Amino acid sequence: MKIAFVGTYPPRQCGIGTFTNNLIKSITANTEEKDISKLANVIALNDPGAEDVYDYPKEVKFTIRQEHQRDYINAAKYINLSDSQVCILNHEFGIFGGDDGVYILSMLYRLKIPVIVVFHTVLSEPSFLQENIVREISKTTAKVVVMSQKARSMLKKRYEMPDDKISIIEHGVPYYPGISHQKIKEKFNFSEHKVLLTFGLISRNKGIETVINALPAVVKKHPDVLYIVMGKTHPNVLKHAGEEYRNYLNLLVKRNNLENNVIFLKTFLSEEVLFEYLRACDIYITPYLNEAQITSGTLSYAVGAGAAVLSTPYWHATELLADERGRIFDFNDSNQLASILNEILDDPEKIEKLRNNAYEYGKSIRWPLIGKKYLSLTNSIKKESPSFEKDKKIIIDTSMLPKFKLDHIKRLTDDTGIVQHARYGIPNLKEGYCLDDNARALIMALMSYRQSKDEQALDYIQIYLSYIQYMQTSKGTFRNFLSFSRNFLDEEGSEDSFGRTIWALGYLIYRSPKLSYREFGTEIFGNSIANFDKLVHLRGIANTLIGISYYIKSFPSDEEMIQKMKKMSKSLTDAFEKNSSADWEWFEDKLTYDNAILPLSLLHTVEITGDEYVKKIAIKAVKFLEKVTLSDGYLSIVGSEGGYPKGGERAVFDQQAIDTMASVRMFYQAYKITKETDYLEKMYLSYLWYLGENGLRIPLYDYETSGCCDGLKSNGVNRNQGAESTLAYLISHITVLNSIEYEFEHKN
Repeated sequence: MKIAFVGTYPPRQCGIGTFTNNLIKSITANTEEKDISKLANVIALNDPGAEDVYDYPKEVKFTIRQEHQRDYINAAKYINLSDSQVCILNHEFGIFGGDDGVYILSMLYRLKIPVIVVFHTVLSEPSFLQENIVREISKTTAKVVVMSQKARSMLKKRYEMPDDKISIIEHGVPYYPGISHQKIKEKFNFSEHKVLLTFGLISRNKGIETVINALPAVVKKHPDVLYIVMGKTHPNVLKHAGEEYRNYLNLLVKRNNLENNVIFLKTFLSEEVLFEYLRACDIYITPYLNEAQITSGTLSYAVGAGAAVLSTPYWHATELLADERGRIFDFNDSNQLASILNEILDDPEKIEKLRNNAYEYGKSIRWPLIGKKYLSLTNSIKKESPSFEKDKKIIIDTSMLPKFKLDHIKRLTDDTGIVQHARYGIPNLKEGYCLDDNARALIMALMSYRQSKDEQALDYIQIYLSYIQYMQTSKGTFRNFLSFSRNFLDEEGSEDSFGRTIWALGYLIYRSPKLSYREFGTEIFGNSIANFDKLVHLRGIANTLIGISYYIKSFPSDEEMIQKMKKMSKSLTDAFEKNSSADWEWFEDKLTYDNAILPLSLLHTVEITGDEYVKKIAIKAVKFLEKVTLSDGYLSIVGSEGGYPKGGERAVFDQQAIDTMASVRMFYQAYKITKETDYLEKMYLSYLWYLGENGLRIPLYDYETSGCCDGLKSNGVNRNQGAESTLAYLISHITVLNSIEYEFEHKN
C-alpha cells in the first residue's frame, strides 16, 4: 500500500520532521517492502526562505512552500493523481501557511483519498480561526490521531468531534539496544557527575530558570551535580528577540555561582547521539511554565530512554509520568524542585526505580510498535471514501442555519443609527455612521420583523429611517457620513449610497409594518425622485432600480415611475451589449465589487415589466457570474484586490460579505422569475460561504458575537465585524428562510 505523508520532513530534534521520518520508517518495518521510497510519497513543507536549502531523499515527491497557497492546491492534485491510497498528515498550526496554518484546508478539501490527521497540538482555548480549522479538519478526514487521553477529551468537549473519529496512538520513541547507563556516562566523561538534562529548542516557556534557581540548594548537598541544557534557540525567538533569553540564563548562572555546574550545548544532535545523552543522564527535567502542552516529543524520548524524569504538570506529563514513571513539581517552583532533587539524589534506589519504570513503559511505545498501529489504522480506512463529495447536490438544510440573532446589531446601534465599523466584535465609535449601512439596516430590520414579528426589529426601523431622513439634503440627495458627534462629514454621498437608500425606502413602502412609516418613507422617496435621471454609475442605477421595483408593487399605476424603470434598465442592457462578447457576458470590461447587484436589478425589473429582452440579458449575466464564482463547487467571490479584468487574471481575495449577499439575492430572484429550482440550490450554496463553504473553508459568521467577519483574506479572515458584513449576513439568512416559504406557498 502506498501512503502519502504530509508535514515537515528534514529531521529536527523531536520536531514534526523527525516524527514523520520515524513514522515512515516504522510503518515500513512492518511491511515486506523495505524501500521507503516505494511505500511513501512524502509531501514536505519548506520553511520560508528554505526552498533551496534541503537536499531531500528520493521519497520526497513534492514540496510545498509554506506561504504559497497555490502549492497546497497543487499538492492535492499531485496526491490525487499518484498511487497513494491513504494520506497521513501531521498537523501543527505553525508549520502551514496563512493565519494559523489555514492554507492546509485548501489541500484537505481537494483530496480524494482517505486522510488521517495527526494532531501534535490541541488547544483548550483556541482563537476563532484555530477552532474552526480544527472543526473543518474533522469534517474532511477519516480519522484524527492524538497522543493522549486528555487530547481526546478536549477534541470531544471543546470541538464537538465524534468519539469514533478519534484514535489514540502515543508518540513513538526510538530503540537503540546495548546502551547501558554506566557505560554511556563513561563515554561522555560523566562518571564523576550526577547529570541533569533538559533538551529542545530554547524559549522562555521552557522554564529553564526554574531549574537554575533550584540548583544552589542542590549543589550545596551534591556539588557533583552537572546540569546540561542542550539545544539551539527557537528560530522564532531568535528572529524577534535574538539571544536575549539565553543571555539571561547565562547571567543567572553567574549570579548563582554555578559556572561549574551548568553547561549550555548550543547544538542540534543526531537522534542516535541525543538518545545516548538521555541514557547517560541521571535525571531528565522538563520545567515548562504552563499546562497547555498536549504532546511533548522530548518527554516521550526521555521516558523511552529510561531516564528518571521530573516535570511540571503540563497535560502530557501528568499522563505519561503516572504510575511512578516520573515525579511532578509545581510550575515555576524552584524550592519544590530542589527538595525533590535532593530527596532522590540522596537515595539512588529512588532514581533507579523511576528509571526502570520509565524504561519498561518505553518498550510499549517504541517506533516499530507505533508504526504497526498506524499501519493497522490505514488498512482499516483505505477503502473508505472521503467524508465529502465535491459534486454533491446542495439542498436547503435549515438545521445548518445558526439561530437568527440581532445581538451584534444591538451592540452597534444607538439612538442615532448603526455604527459603521467594529474592532472584532466591539463597536468602533471613532468611525461614526454611514448612510449605506443604515439603509441596509432598515432593509434587514423590515425583513426581520416580517419574518418573526421581533419587537426589537420594529424599534430599530424608526432609528434607521430617522437617520436616512436626517441625511437627506434639500436637493433630495443624501449625505453619507456622520461623525459620532453627529457632524456631517460630506456634502453629498456616492451614487451607490443613494441607490441603496432608494432600495431601502422602496422596500419600506412595500413592507412597512406601520402606515406612518410608509407615509414617511414615501415622502423621503418622493423628495429624491428628481435625482434618478442624473445617475450614471451602474451600481447606483441598479440599486435604485430595485427600490423602484418595490415602490411600483405598492403603486402599480404610477406610469411615470414605470417609465423611469424602463429607461434605467436600458442603461444596464446597453452597457451589456457594449461590453459583452461570446466569452464575456457582462456589463463592464471588468468584474469589480457587488457584481451580482447588476443582474439582480434587471431580474427585479422583469418581475414588474415582464420584458423578455431584459430577462434574456439578466439570465446571461447570472450564468456568466455563476461560471466565474461557483465553478469550484462553492462560492468564490471575485476579490477586491484587483477584480477580474476581461482577458486578465482574476483576483481571489479580499472577498467581501456584501458580494455574497448580492449573490444570494440574485439567485433567489432568478428562481422567482424562472421557477428553476437549481437557482435555489445556488442561492443556498452562496449563503454557505458565510458558514465556511469558501476558498479557505473558514466561517465568517461568529457564533459567539452573532456578527460576521469583514472579509476573507488570502491568509485567513478579517476578524473585525462591522455593520456592512453583519447586515449582509442577516439579510442573506432571512432570504434563505423566505425562499423556503416562497417555494412551499407556490407548490401548494
